[in-house]
Amino acid sequence: MKLSQLLEGVAESSLPDIDITDITSDTRKEMRPGFAFVCIKGNTFDGHDSAEEMIKRGGGVIICERDLGLDNQVIVENTRAAYPRLCANFFSNPQNKLTLIGVTGTNGKTTITTVTKRIFDKLGIKAGLIGTVSNEINDRVIHTERTTPEPYDLFELFAQMVSAGCEYCVMEVSSQGLEQRRLEGCHFKIGAFTNLTQDHLDVHGTMENYYNAKKILFSLSDKAIINIDDDYGRRYFDEITIPKKTLSVKGKGDFNAENIRLTAHGLEYDFNDGAQILPVKFAMPGMFNASNSLTVIAILESLGFDVKQTVSLIGEIEGVRGRVEVVPTGRDFTVICDYAHTPDALVNVLSSIKECSDGTLKCLFGCGGNRDAKKRPLMAKAAAEYADFLIVTSDNPRNEDPEAIIKDILPGLEGTDKPYITITDRREAIHWAVKNAKSGDIIVLAGKGHEDYQILKGMKKIHFDEREVVAEALKEINN
Repeated sequence: MKLSQLLEGVAESSLPDIDITDITSDTRKEMRPGFAFVCIKGNTFDGHDSAEEMIKRGGGVIICERDLGLDNQVIVENTRAAYPRLCANFFSNPQNKLTLIGVTGTNGKTTITTVTKRIFDKLGIKAGLIGTVSNEINDRVIHTERTTPEPYDLFELFAQMVSAGCEYCVMEVSSQGLEQRRLEGCHFKIGAFTNLTQDHLDVHGTMENYYNAKKILFSLSDKAIINIDDDYGRRYFDEITIPKKTLSVKGKGDFNAENIRLTAHGLEYDFNDGAQILPVKFAMPGMFNASNSLTVIAILESLGFDVKQTVSLIGEIEGVRGRVEVVPTGRDFTVICDYAHTPDALVNVLSSIKECSDGTLKCLFGCGGNRDAKKRPLMAKAAAEYADFLIVTSDNPRNEDPEAIIKDILPGLEGTDKPYITITDRREAIHWAVKNAKSGDIIVLAGKGHEDYQILKGMKKIHFDEREVVAEALKEINN
């Protein structure tokens, strides 16, 4: 690619129109001679400090925010904003060849995006998925490191989707991805909002900052679909100016779920968009999944798909990995694996299970290290509200002391009469829960969900799949 093509719509340059072989903002990446290096200033590292080194390694051009006195520099106002646009140009702007659907919010993004992608699959429509659990290109599954990929990875994914014939891409859009401007150059046909509850305050500082980060999606979208059962959703509806439609499980939006019937294995309700009423069945339990499935129907109807067909197909979806996922035990008790890692998500999961069960509800949970510490006692309080017994353990402790994290969690149990036990090692905690399970018990393993790893001190990632750990514990019982 020529330098002029890379810079198109981003910056002007009088440099020779050299060939650019690759682009990066990462000094650790192996590069071919003639690459473009984008200097981005982060919290602990400033790429501008490595510009001269990157030239010595074969850099063809340096994109920077200030004059570095280099012969091959191009100065832009904001390199963080420029980088995704440069990546888009490098991959020939594949995002413009896809219909993009973005879903943002604290909870529900994975379920909504995954179910939407599964319906595209059933319709025979080629589509991509970008999210927390995995990235997908048609039926190809690709490992993911973060909800919203870094710009180079994101636009490379888009390019692969286009090459594979995809028409649509449905993606989870994180607040960090929006705030860090990873999505510059993208335009969404629809931006959907689920809900906003306390999370990521270690990144954003305040709920207001978190709210404003999520709001950026609507500046990148043609239309909005907003859950107005959520207080922040009602604020978005009042503040954004693009065409918008609302949804509600309380019967006051453009798309409504009425006469909701909950069971331990799923839910049923009547879909009402003012023009028709249709019976919906969805094989994932909980009132929050009424909202999630309603969002899927609203997205597809807003895209022009036949709502009767969508409602029929959504009844064929079996579930989403790590989202109220029943782990087989072959015993007279139930184990459920769920990603719930915020107070609100924990309340949603536990309340929905409690409502449909006569057994003893036990909740095993922890809190991640190097993350929002303020929510730790709130997690305990949320768990104690619905669970009959609590097992407090580790999640991804990262560089924090696991026992210190548990110590931060326990004040949330003050004033409650719920019995609990603390077991620092999560594997040991799951073994204890399984070995001490009684007939009719429901054990909710909260926080890990789809994850098959733990992150320990030194940011060491080890394999840890809770389904395998449950199987190990069952085997010990049987022996």
